Amino acid sequence: MEPPLVIWIVSDGKPGHVNQSQGLAEALARITTTETHILPALPASRTALALLFRRSPGKALPAPSLIVGAGHATHMTLLAARRARGGHAVVLMKPSLPRRWFDLCILPQHDGIAADAHTLVTEGALNRIRPAPARDAQQGLLLIGGHSPHFQWDDDAIQLQIKSILTRTPDMHWTLTTSRRTPAEFLAELPAFSNLDVVPHIATPPDWLPAQLARCSVVWVSPDSASMVFEALSAGADVGVFDLPVNPKSRVGWAIARLADSKRITRFVTWCAHGKLHPNLYPLAEADRCAEWILEWLKNKQKTP
Repeated sequence: MEPPLVIWIVSDGKPGHVNQSQGLAEALARITTTETHILPALPASRTALALLFRRSPGKALPAPSLIVGAGHATHMTLLAARRARGGHAVVLMKPSLPRRWFDLCILPQHDGIAADAHTLVTEGALNRIRPAPARDAQQGLLLIGGHSPHFQWDDDAIQLQIKSILTRTPDMHWTLTTSRRTPAEFLAELPAFSNLDVVPHIATPPDWLPAQLARCSVVWVSPDSASMVFEALSAGADVGVFDLPVNPKSRVGWAIARLADSKRITRFVTWCAHGKLHPNLYPLAEADRCAEWILEWLKNKQKTP
């Protein structure tokens, strides 16, 4: 048997960033035998010395084949770990350091970087979500974000759109959850509906959202929550996006517009006019595509003398 592909995930402690790295590691594990370890990023004050003196976390771990990290705080640790223990540094999302310093870069399209031999461009950030084999046509999910630099948040506008959806779909049961960016007064101002359950984000355990995405046939998301839009598309649900004024300079706003233009998602105003969402016929599977690309790159690397 071939030895497992040893993967080190460097974590900056942010769940969204670790979620991306784990999504890639799990996709690799679906294709080949792997052994994954999660290590904390080194404090910024120690990274330069670690790089200089070939030091890294994970001294007792097997040497890595891949060292994966998302988030600026992981970048120097990726490089220090590679210098100390070998392997290939894989950075997710646009790095704060020159891309040529890393072996491979996996970047969402809205970062505006062109693909090349060492760079793969993806539809949104990676995640751990996979399509569910079956979902309940009578269950829907409402994912509410909040203030962000990409869209102008408007409590009243979102409340009005939620009311319209709930009123026009009386036979569906909806579950609504918020995010840490949702204004504190939002839920207090939300009217009660017989077909709506509300679960504040502080009451959701770690696996709550994946479980909801696995069972719901329809998901509505506020456009500031771009990662949730891509998770819903990966789950295989039909996806609607609430309307909010967009920052014209926002790359996230551009990504949402591109999804709407390609009919991957449905804007609220379009749904109002036609009464239905564009079907999600081809769920995203970007983590799997990235895993295949990495393994092909490693295979070609081994062939090179």
